Amino acid sequence: MEVHFTPDVQAKLEQMARDSGRRSDELVEDAVIGYFDELASTRETLDSRYDDLESGRVKPIDGETFFESLRRREDELLKNSTPQ
Repeated sequence: MEVHFTPDVQAKLEQMARDSGRRSDELVEDAVIGYFDELASTRETLDSRYDDLESGRVKPIDGETFFESLRRREDELLKNSTPQ
């Protein structure tokens, strides 16, 4: 497989390879593996959360209600932390 990068990305990759003492192809392979691992973990989390919602184990909350509650709590924290 052949991968092409912009000159900027290529320069960063080459610098990282020099700094780490590793070959650039190893760094790219590690990055891709890490990306796929993270993607699989995210997919697993999303599937689990979806299953929880569908089964009724957790109840969704309205976004506007949540953010209003968050704003009130933040205002209260700021009010309580301000020296009087």
